[in-house]
Amino acid sequence: MTPAPRIRRRAVEAEGQWPDAVPPLLRRIYEARGALSPDQAQPRLAQLLSPDSLGGLDAATALLADAIAHDRHIVIVGDFDCDGATACALGVRGLRLLGARRVSPAVPNRMVHGYGLSPALVDELAALKPDLLVTVDHGIACHKGIGAAKARGWQVLVTDHHLPGEVLPLADAIVNPNLRGDPFPSKMLAGVGVMFYVLLALRRVLRERGAFTGAEPDLSALLDLVAVGTVADLVPLDTNNRALVGAGLRRLRAGQGSAGLQALIRVSGREAAQLTATDIGFAIAPRLNAAGRLEDMALGIECLLCDDATQAEEIARVLDGINAERRGVQQQMTDEAQVALARVDASPDGQPPLAPCLFDAEWHPGVVGLVASKMKERLHRPVIAFAPAEPGSTTLRGSARSIPGFHIRDALAAIDAAHPGLMEKFGGHAMAAGLTLEESGLSAFRDAFHRQAAAMLDDSLLQAELSSDGELQAHELDRAHADALRSAGPWGQGFPEPLFDGVFDVLDWRVVGERHLKLSLRAAGRPQPLSAIHFSGWNDQPPPPRIHAAYQLDTNDWQDRRGIQLVLRHWQAADPA
Repeated sequence: MTPAPRIRRRAVEAEGQWPDAVPPLLRRIYEARGALSPDQAQPRLAQLLSPDSLGGLDAATALLADAIAHDRHIVIVGDFDCDGATACALGVRGLRLLGARRVSPAVPNRMVHGYGLSPALVDELAALKPDLLVTVDHGIACHKGIGAAKARGWQVLVTDHHLPGEVLPLADAIVNPNLRGDPFPSKMLAGVGVMFYVLLALRRVLRERGAFTGAEPDLSALLDLVAVGTVADLVPLDTNNRALVGAGLRRLRAGQGSAGLQALIRVSGREAAQLTATDIGFAIAPRLNAAGRLEDMALGIECLLCDDATQAEEIARVLDGINAERRGVQQQMTDEAQVALARVDASPDGQPPLAPCLFDAEWHPGVVGLVASKMKERLHRPVIAFAPAEPGSTTLRGSARSIPGFHIRDALAAIDAAHPGLMEKFGGHAMAAGLTLEESGLSAFRDAFHRQAAAMLDDSLLQAELSSDGELQAHELDRAHADALRSAGPWGQGFPEPLFDGVFDVLDWRVVGERHLKLSLRAAGRPQPLSAIHFSGWNDQPPPPRIHAAYQLDTNDWQDRRGIQLVLRHWQAADPA
């Protein structure tokens, strides 16, 4: 049984300089995240880091500028997640804005080609007769695919943000802020962010070449795509990323996003004018990701490239249907994973396995990442979930999710060094990674992963923590503060959405839907009861009369009531008053 998370209140180490219009609650929240002024809390585009220090841009922009000048065919090769899809659409739209007349999107099919620019995908792309391939959100580990493309006489530009291996692919140019020695200050760019920087640098090169006879193309018109891809990929929202995401959100709220994104906002039941980064992460991105998980991300990219509102709406509804199917598949696989874990011997003190590796021959490879993520959240352990690469295949594709303090890609690299050839390939980041191996090697891999986890984890890392911004006073539990919190982001990885904690009396409760717990609570000093909900919070036991809860303060506009609602993230019994 996983121990309950420990609630730890964030400390404010320095006071900032704020105008009077910033409420004290927001000041406290910003300061706890190291932001000490409005410019640090909500950075603007003028604060973006310059492309000058990003390595590889001279070679990359030369390739692209020459391709545009000589009317060569450029193929943007995306990836089958939301970051890869938005980066692909950004590359196509951006290059067309900058004067390219022959630009095509391409994306691997997970079940047919596998990950990234593979030799199989290169064979299929031959029909397009490309002159230049541009990989987005991948490529740094695609040695064989790049070699196959080069053998056909094509040029290859790699744009990526994933951590590189010891040997780089033999591409004509590589742009990746995470290359060793790259001086670019922010290592947190998503794949779509890297491609945006390539476009910024290319515009300057074209300007210097005299390519623009009138007004220069406005690349900020593409920031809606940058915002969605950046939030969806769960990269830390450092100052630079918050400037990009904030600008993209402003465009989406103003109704200036692409037709495809506007349609996705509508089918997800969100209001564009009130859109937040959380809405992107939980409503927009899953509908795009679903195409790559169960079908073909080409449909998601088609939606992002569509300029006809009616057609975009039709595609968005198809994506919404695929996402509903994905939720069903995910729930079934997660339930099966839970049953499988129940059969695994726990440690003597009842703790869950240190580093679970889960596999089922019937699982879908497009959904194992979501299963790993769900199980990681439940167990607070690094988890890897495997599925056959395709039905009946003995090749397994694994998706890993980790906990703070356990760098999952470094762990896989250590296993690869100790057991060469056990994994066919792997890649990723600190918190998420992917790998491929043969089913015959799964048992050996499980043992190696457990040993590596035992070497890297200690008891402190295995204790889940919730970081709280403290208790809200009775006068802060109102609509004005809820509205201020919604507009105060963008919140996300590395700049977390505010979470509070406090003690409440439980006045009433009921189960809604299948597993959601709806409560009526009373807070000290506030005579009116508070509406609260804990999604998936029903554990077959009634809540106690008094609880200590970690929660978010949100708006509640159901039936136009303009009220507030507490969204509970965790609760436990509290001592009687």
